[in-house]
Amino acid sequence: MRAEIVSIGDELLKGQRVNTNAAFIAGALAGIGVPVGRIVACSDVEHEMVSVFTESLDRADIVLVTGGLGPTRDDRTRKATQQLLHRGLELSEEAYENLAARMKNRSLELSDALRDQAMVIEGSHVIPNTKGTAAGMIIRCGERFDNRYLVLMPGVPSEMQAMMKLTVIPYFALLSNSVIRHTPIKTLGIGESTLAEMIVDIEDQLPEGTSLAYLPHTAGVNLMISTIGRNQENVDRDNRSIVDAIVQKAGKFVYATSEVTLEETIGQMLIEAGMTVAVAESCTGGLVASRLTDVSGSSLYFLQGFVVYSNQAKQRTLGVQEELIESFGAVSEEVARAMATGCLEKSGADLALATTGIAGPLGGSPEKPVGMLCLAIANKISKTVLSKTLFMQGDRERNKFRFSEAALIEIWECLRVV
Repeated sequence: MRAEIVSIGDELLKGQRVNTNAAFIAGALAGIGVPVGRIVACSDVEHEMVSVFTESLDRADIVLVTGGLGPTRDDRTRKATQQLLHRGLELSEEAYENLAARMKNRSLELSDALRDQAMVIEGSHVIPNTKGTAAGMIIRCGERFDNRYLVLMPGVPSEMQAMMKLTVIPYFALLSNSVIRHTPIKTLGIGESTLAEMIVDIEDQLPEGTSLAYLPHTAGVNLMISTIGRNQENVDRDNRSIVDAIVQKAGKFVYATSEVTLEETIGQMLIEAGMTVAVAESCTGGLVASRLTDVSGSSLYFLQGFVVYSNQAKQRTLGVQEELIESFGAVSEEVARAMATGCLEKSGADLALATTGIAGPLGGSPEKPVGMLCLAIANKISKTVLSKTLFMQGDRERNKFRFSEAALIEIWECLRVV
């Protein structure tokens, strides 16, 4: 079985909204062995929707559509499907009862517009909507399309996700005869071409059904090892063999072989080492602290964060000496080291990291250009303070994120040798 995803909505084509629905659907289908061959964004124009649905049904066994099922005039997915399949609408008693119950619980009247949300394409398998009003549909499309499936779901992420988990995935899991295993390999501090050269012999000998994708990011490149087959044991074995071989070759750059973030990895490393961390931030404006505390349970290891944006704040809060700033400038390894030392003393943490830099677009000079970052990390256990200077390119938002990424990498590298 192969699938295609069609996302309906002019807001997607105008860049007003990111298509997160497609990513969720593709990931969910992978779990039952159904690969996605294409993802399409389509406007709310009925004849264009009919054209896209036709193209997708000519290629894929399952076409999953999100969006255009609401009660307003720009919700035209049902009408387009009626034109495509030459079918009428019928009232779903199940969907109607669900709507009536929801309205009663809210002490609201069930209007004609809402009642229409219970109308489905003739012959549909109704997908209950546990989070909203519009019913979803699984439709067998007849001999014209070799009885392939068209799945209609709302575009609201919470509604679509509930439908996928409770109905769509269980329905198609019974029909799928394939197994897919995706394993990410997450790396830091290495470029795409360098990593490719390092593992070229592995890539040249991939088992049948296994593929390797490169996913570059701001601090390195991730890999996705995908294996598809009929037998779960064989798929798992082939996938694991490639993952293990790559980790053996590039292990010093690998921080995870699962869907965990760098922040989560650092948190687990801190817990295992029995250590705590604090941060002192200037150019990152609290972003490092925010990312570290995005992890549930971070109170076990994150003690404190200082945002010391001005020179006065650096002096008053962390004890950075005015003479040091005057001699070397606020953006310097010397000041970063003083910030880290002050942070360590004030917080009582085992590790303290400091950032100072120039995010831009203003504030740069030939000697200290926009994108310059000075990092320092103070270690209470080893009684050391290490610092470095990095140079990056980008706008202010991108530079701030890259600065925070570099800071997290510094903590990761420090914890690797603990």
